[in-house]
Amino acid sequence: ASYVCFSGVCGDEFSILRSPQSVVFRDGSWPLPGERIPDVAALTMGFSVEEDLPWPGLAVGDLFHRPRATVLVTVKGVDKLALPVKGFSYPIDNAVPFSLDSVANAIHSLFSEETPVVLQLAPSEERVYMAGKANSVFEDLSVTLRQLRNRLFQDNSILSSLPLNSLSRNNEVDLLFLSELQVLHDIASLLSRHKHLAKDHSPDLYSLELSGLEEVGKRYGEDSQQFKDASQILVDSLQKFADEMFNLYGGNAVVEVVAVKEFNSPLIRKSRSILQSSQSEKENPYNLAYPYNYNYSVIFNIILWMMIGLALAVIVISYNLWNMDPGYDSIIYRMTNQKIRMD
Repeated sequence: ASYVCFSGVCGDEFSILRSPQSVVFRDGSWPLPGERIPDVAALTMGFSVEEDLPWPGLAVGDLFHRPRATVLVTVKGVDKLALPVKGFSYPIDNAVPFSLDSVANAIHSLFSEETPVVLQLAPSEERVYMAGKANSVFEDLSVTLRQLRNRLFQDNSILSSLPLNSLSRNNEVDLLFLSELQVLHDIASLLSRHKHLAKDHSPDLYSLELSGLEEVGKRYGEDSQQFKDASQILVDSLQKFADEMFNLYGGNAVVEVVAVKEFNSPLIRKSRSILQSSQSEKENPYNLAYPYNYNYSVIFNIILWMMIGLALAVIVISYNLWNMDPGYDSIIYRMTNQKIRMD
């Protein structure tokens, strides 16, 4: 990698923009291994992972209330974003490529009969995967470079409201960067028309990869005014997107940002169709266990209080039997005594 690491910790950053009270992150600078980022996403949603995560940044939280959505945005080309201080940020150790396929598979296998929304999108690479209700909700979402460019020049695009500063409408690199911000805006806008999907019991997953800022840095240089303006515009857009998604899910969503200067190795993925139908996998290739679902608290309370009631009943009955006077309390002895007298 072309960037410098000190004490095994790289400058790349994992940040939490918004999270509900049921998911507890601790304030500290503990480095998070890059390959364990999907495990953090899985644990925050209540799924189990194959290998324990000895990372102190994530606490246990409320086991009975899990977030209804996880939104993970990966920003390539920068190792740190000037995000608001109200969130939590952690350095990433060994920034290797990752995907949330394991989390998506867990959602498919456990909520196949419900309506989860799974959206994985990398606009600049024209890589998109939609499953479940995402196919109908985001059918109008721009996913190809041609669609992205045309979307920008429509009347209701972000170009009419966004301060471009040193960025240009006539440069392809600038338009690629702006089109990714348009995708963020459109995702929140389309979801707002289907708010009922944000209120169901099945968890939703959004995984977005943005590389427009990286292209701006390559085109103009990282010390250029264009790169600085683009970075600030991206931070503002990410914060707005995080607030919108958080509010759409009623404050029960986790919004995370991964800022990576450069991945250490390329990510090898199998190709996927742009609109792949929702099919639950019969076999779970990751062998993920799932100790929790949304009925867990109900079943737990039923069993708990039933066992407490039975235990108290046994104690009371045993105590009364132990202290019973056979000659006075037992109907058997009284009947026997009367029969003896009559004889």
